[in-house]
Amino acid sequence: MRLAVGGFQHETNTFAPTKADFDAFMQPDSWPGLQRGQELLTAFDGMNIPIAGFLDAAKASGHDILPLVWCSATPSAPVTTDAFERIMAMMIDDLRRAISVGIEGVYLDLHGAMVTEAHDDGEGEILARVRAVIGPDMPLVASLDLHANVSGRMVEEADALIAYRTYPHVDMRETGARAEAHMTAILSGLPRQAKAFRKLNYIIPLTAQCTLIEPTAHIYARVAHFDGRILGNGEVSVASFATGFPPADIAMNGPSVFAYADTDAAAQDAVGQLADLIEKNEARFAEKLWSAREAVTHAIESSSDAGGPVVLADTQDNPGAGGNGDTVGILRELILQDARNAALGVLYDPESAAAAAEAGEGARIVLQLGAKTGGADEPPVHATFDVVRVGSGNFLATGPFYGGSHMSLGTTVLLRRGGVHVVVASRKAQCADQEMFRHVGIEPKAMRVLVVKSSVHFRADFGPIAREVLVVESPGPNIADMTKLPFRHLRKGLRLTPMGPAFQG
Repeated sequence: MRLAVGGFQHETNTFAPTKADFDAFMQPDSWPGLQRGQELLTAFDGMNIPIAGFLDAAKASGHDILPLVWCSATPSAPVTTDAFERIMAMMIDDLRRAISVGIEGVYLDLHGAMVTEAHDDGEGEILARVRAVIGPDMPLVASLDLHANVSGRMVEEADALIAYRTYPHVDMRETGARAEAHMTAILSGLPRQAKAFRKLNYIIPLTAQCTLIEPTAHIYARVAHFDGRILGNGEVSVASFATGFPPADIAMNGPSVFAYADTDAAAQDAVGQLADLIEKNEARFAEKLWSAREAVTHAIESSSDAGGPVVLADTQDNPGAGGNGDTVGILRELILQDARNAALGVLYDPESAAAAAEAGEGARIVLQLGAKTGGADEPPVHATFDVVRVGSGNFLATGPFYGGSHMSLGTTVLLRRGGVHVVVASRKAQCADQEMFRHVGIEPKAMRVLVVKSSVHFRADFGPIAREVLVVESPGPNIADMTKLPFRHLRKGLRLTPMGPAFQG
């Protein structure tokens, strides 16, 4: 068969300081910049990304691929109307050309938590526009991030939505392959599936959504259990649990479950069982958050030269959730408490990186480090630093999450003040791969204290070397405690934390 393939990815923190403009989608980071035309077919080779898994599986199935446009931008505040409309115009133009030569189906690599200046439900708008072009009968399948804030409109417009099942997202490529398998089944004569969908009534904290820990681990084991299972006199083809992306002031915020089956009864049965399981585990999703001072003190007192580092997750400045990667609350504490054999990464500060690179390796330089973008109410760290290493910021990621990606962080420097090392880059990136430290000369497992600007994805690569992991509530725009955010547009009755207060409007 001939399939049209594209994607448009953004995870939107509506409280973040910086919007995603068109240039944000053009720039490569851990993934390629905007791709269009034949280059799309090879741009993702070897990467852990859904479109790569779909393309490889489609080729193995003998399908011909007509490329649309694919792009992504680092999580941030809403996508600008200019960016959304320009990219959608490309996608629809490419789709019309594909239809003119004949296609049998469309696959889209989406996130599921996009908000734009004009649309709270970004993916619902994308799917609706594509459906309007291809008509009601052509199969439309999309993969979604585990953190999708899924809407009824999204479920209605697509023939199937298939979400990741791991956080850290080590199964992105596998999810694309599962989407291709579902598409191929439809094209091979699988009757149009019945759909079932349900939203849950409490927000799950981002760091509690990790599938390496409970209760999420056993819930996702149950999700996989429904694949191909007979329920309600019909077979369930696929089920998904999207945990939601909390810092989004929209009505569809929150976790959801959805399933596709031969019969409505089977689909409803699967969704009902999963929803009941998630509701029963609500209290287990509560989490402990450490202050920067408490975390650094504990890390210094409990760390040693053997047994791996104590890892501090700077979750509120996570670039993977709308942070800019430049807050300095934990860095300030490391310096104040005279931490030894400590490293922090990756701090986004192009101005300081350029100044240190110009000074050169071995130089000693006074900097106003970090806190440039307004992500937190704090001043930069004013101090003298040694310039240890200057690099291009280009390297191959090797960990389970970013593995296979050619990272491009721009001019990157390693700075040192006393026993504290800081990796400073010219482009934002979530610190989820050990090569982010190694490419400037830091061996992570040799550190006593390691600070990563990440919420959960770091656990895939750093978890195995960590003596202990602490989630830190240091100032930043990705607020970890949802009761501290000024929500206005959530649906009434949604609990802001597990077993916590409900939104009243």
